[in-house]
Amino acid sequence: MNSADLGRRVGVPSTALFTDQYELTMVQAALKAGTAGRRSVFEAFTRRLPEGRRYGVVAGIGRVLDAVENFHFDDEMLAFLRDQNVVDGPTLDYLADYRFSGDIWGYPEGEVYFPGSPILRVEGSFAECVLLETVILSILNHDSAIAAAASRMSSAAGGRGLIEMGARRTHELSAVASARAAYIGGFDTTSDLAAGFRYNIPTVGTSAHAFTLLHDSERDAFRAQVDSLGRDTTLLVDTYDVTAAVRTAVEVAGTGLGAVRIDSGDLLLVAHRVRQQLDELGATGTKIVVTSDLDEYAIASLAAAPVDAYGVGTQLVTGSGQPTCSMVYKLVARAVSADPADPLRPVAKKSLGAKTSIGGRKWAARRLDADGVAEAEVIGTGPVPPELAGLQLLAELVRAGEVVAREPLDAARERHIASRAGLPMSAMQLSRGEPVIPTEYA
Repeated sequence: MNSADLGRRVGVPSTALFTDQYELTMVQAALKAGTAGRRSVFEAFTRRLPEGRRYGVVAGIGRVLDAVENFHFDDEMLAFLRDQNVVDGPTLDYLADYRFSGDIWGYPEGEVYFPGSPILRVEGSFAECVLLETVILSILNHDSAIAAAASRMSSAAGGRGLIEMGARRTHELSAVASARAAYIGGFDTTSDLAAGFRYNIPTVGTSAHAFTLLHDSERDAFRAQVDSLGRDTTLLVDTYDVTAAVRTAVEVAGTGLGAVRIDSGDLLLVAHRVRQQLDELGATGTKIVVTSDLDEYAIASLAAAPVDAYGVGTQLVTGSGQPTCSMVYKLVARAVSADPADPLRPVAKKSLGAKTSIGGRKWAARRLDADGVAEAEVIGTGPVPPELAGLQLLAELVRAGEVVAREPLDAARERHIASRAGLPMSAMQLSRGEPVIPTEYA
């Protein structure tokens, strides 16, 4: 089963080679040393937010669960590893039987996070946990970056519609993941049909400039579209002259025309002119959609414009200048054997630079002020203080290798709206700043 089963069933190939070679060579060396089975705890976290960002958004958890379930080595993969001399025979035997059998806890998808937040905690033997490092980071770093950008755009949009339309600006598989992450972050629809098929995200789309250019006149193009898609369609009005196009659009579709789209020019000025013209023509209910290399700053600049929806592509699927969250996956505790009775010992890398980490199996809670607004991200390794017991953030995702936390994508989307609303109001500012709440270690 995978998270797509909550939408459409889509075959998911093995994720076992979505990894770096040194994950496998570490397993080989640990097997030979007799340490591969040591009970271990890994955590995914980021030491800092992208420059200027005030909060992060957890996205990709559902895809991580899919990846863990589908992480297994088939005969062809094993033959490749053998032929390339990547690992030795005993390691190939281990990989042939690999299935993750440990436990995973993490921040629920859609939750916000801060520097040091233990976004994902993976527990099991060293070998089975370390193999998952690359694919987990690949998913979380990408999806969380897109969701954070989407959240900022959603905040700037102030309740107006948001259309994800970045498929042509990224890898075809990244486009699907981007649409999913954008939906969590607050976007309403996507132009990408694969994302709609896989995740039940509402899809939209009508026509491009090519369709207008195909026809002998703009009127012919509009007539063909309305005859096919109905008067509630969206007509693209900036191929030639916007004023003439709006007049023709209403003449063809009538005052019940669904929407017009503007894709170029001074969007603020043009939107005001188009709104005035539509109203004068009696098309008071016709909506205005704007596109054209928008980001959160451009959306915010159009707050005073009579715009009903924004279509965003390039800036969204590239994280609006921050395409990764710089998350890392570190061993933070381990035992001396596989025996559950053996105590876990905190471990941590020491560094002279900014790459230090804190050892120990962590919990996390978000402390609230008297008004119920978040005031600190509290992280600890010992007992949870009683006053924080009901505010813990990590949820059980996988128990003994079995996924226990499937949820519809709408649940993650709604969680994000609630989580963001629980932050101080300054979190919504687009100006550069520090994390909106501090991280404290108990």
